[in-house]
Amino acid sequence: MARPIVLSNGELHVGLNQFGLVHDFYFPYVGLENHAAGEHLRHRVGVMVDGTLSWLDGDNNWSFAFTYPHSALIGHTVATNEQLGILLEFDDTVDANMSAFLRNIHIVNTTDRVREIRLFMHQAFAIGDSRSNTDTAQYLPNSDAILHYRGRRAFIISGLYDDKPFDQHSIGLFGIEGHEGTYRDAEDGELSNSNVEHGRVDSTIRFRLEIEAHDSARVHYWIAAGTSIREALYIHKQIKVDGLLTRLLSTANWWHEWIQPARLVAEKIVPQHRQNFLHSMMIIKSQIDKRGAVIASTDTAMLNYSRDAYAYCWPRDGAFVLWPLIRMGYIDEAYRFFEFCKRGLHPNGYLMHKYRADGAMGSSWHPYVHDGIVAAPIQEDETALVLFVFAQYYQMHPNASLIKDFYLSMVKPMADFLVEYVDPATGLPKPSYDLWEEVFLTTTYTTSVVHAALLAASELADVAADPDNAVKWRAAAGDILSAAHKHLYNEERKSFYKGLIVKDGQIIKNGAVDCSSVFGAFMFGLFPSTSDEVTSAVESVKELFGVNRGSIGLPRYENDGYRRASQDVTGNWWFITSLWLAQYHLEGNNNEQAMKILDWVKDNAMSTGMLSEQMDPISGEIISPAPLTWTHAEYISTLLDTIIEPRQHNDSA
Repeated sequence: MARPIVLSNGELHVGLNQFGLVHDFYFPYVGLENHAAGEHLRHRVGVMVDGTLSWLDGDNNWSFAFTYPHSALIGHTVATNEQLGILLEFDDTVDANMSAFLRNIHIVNTTDRVREIRLFMHQAFAIGDSRSNTDTAQYLPNSDAILHYRGRRAFIISGLYDDKPFDQHSIGLFGIEGHEGTYRDAEDGELSNSNVEHGRVDSTIRFRLEIEAHDSARVHYWIAAGTSIREALYIHKQIKVDGLLTRLLSTANWWHEWIQPARLVAEKIVPQHRQNFLHSMMIIKSQIDKRGAVIASTDTAMLNYSRDAYAYCWPRDGAFVLWPLIRMGYIDEAYRFFEFCKRGLHPNGYLMHKYRADGAMGSSWHPYVHDGIVAAPIQEDETALVLFVFAQYYQMHPNASLIKDFYLSMVKPMADFLVEYVDPATGLPKPSYDLWEEVFLTTTYTTSVVHAALLAASELADVAADPDNAVKWRAAAGDILSAAHKHLYNEERKSFYKGLIVKDGQIIKNGAVDCSSVFGAFMFGLFPSTSDEVTSAVESVKELFGVNRGSIGLPRYENDGYRRASQDVTGNWWFITSLWLAQYHLEGNNNEQAMKILDWVKDNAMSTGMLSEQMDPISGEIISPAPLTWTHAEYISTLLDTIIEPRQHNDSA
């Protein structure tokens, strides 16, 4: 289930599902401690009118529309139930300056008679993303609020209608001991006013309104989050003092200021993509923790059918995501990300598979022993790409403090590792896992990034007055380049090998056509973009995957089985790989073909501009997670390529 709306301030992150309900509630890190992940944890919204109670996710008579209309990360949801004669408008945000989820709920009576309407707001948490039953919920009469807490996590729920608080509440159990949840208490329109419960607890509050014919009213609702009850109560009181609309306006102003550099760039791109460009920028920002982690996706829908989701920071994803921001002049997000990577760097100079938002190592399925080869369970391209993008960051924002802060502690260890991690049998990088995290071998893609990273590091060494390492790293890059030209082009298939590995003294090559091998080779300058090798490889991709027969989307590689919709296709379409083809077209001034791909991406976005990882090539169905941060970054990067000088590729080979 994709998230059409995501909201964040770098500390509190909320994802709303296709019913406009809270379905992800991260705090105090973006991507870590999802207190609403799992079955029964969506926060229901219900309306009782004329004796009928309807939950937004339980009545097929509701229709929904989602937008980001304010040039800010303020979501707008319209829920309409013509049978009930009710329209609900939600303006939702996470406060930019304090951790509070705010909902301005506009309730419209579309009939020609006066009606009493009862609005029910339900909350369910598994605090700390824990399945143990040790949470507590309490009614706080002196604060007109409900408190949910466990340890150092506290959430205060409250609201106002016509300057009056909710008029009834219920606190109880859900998912244990035969209890479904306090939302069941609302079925007769009345709540029990139960005051406390502990274990696996939820709560519901009620607002009772009388609305004239063809008239409306507003309810202000919020959840204040803190690492202590005192902190959460302080935020709750501040909302009451300021007023929710004031907090909404303050947040809108914050976003208007943050988005301004991107807005200036958007004026230069084709008009039909400007809105989605800005939405993608805001969605990317929503996935970045204020301490530096760039989360691949906060959509936890995958937990419904997989062991884990994407709420981690892959260094590769983070570097790709921040590259377009760097190009537009954004500084802080990249700096914090490089600090995050520096903190997570292994003593041997490499980055691990992925990290949690707090910097701890994330889960992994990569072993230390790979068919008899003992090696760290890493993807070498992640280390190389972070180093490469840091060098681009320095070039665009040259500052002596960057060399002081990162050269000895990050650049040098990374570059030394890349130099040392070379197989003498081939002259290429030793095997590690490919960027798709599936195959242990020396890939063309990884070789491309390592080569580019060493050249970039040598330039940083020149700046740092370190001539010995400048020469060493540049020479190592040259050796890898020579080896790549010897080993990595597949004459038979007119494409690049996916990669190779040495076993028992024999070089075994993997001939599968992989888009990362083809586009990585030109994007990172391993082969000139106009070379016969790159030209023929791109043509092979287009022919193999049906582009020459009218198809637009590309899979990752031939016979990609990951979540493949049908055995009748060679793999699902990925937006990332498709946009790489658009970038190649732009490199060759083939703007018309590039725009076809960009338009296709936009046309397959959700109404809020939300983009997923992949889509079913037969049905066109979006396949989660959505948002996928990297997809949004490639979309932005491609649009930047339409107006800014293309990236400088090393075409000297």
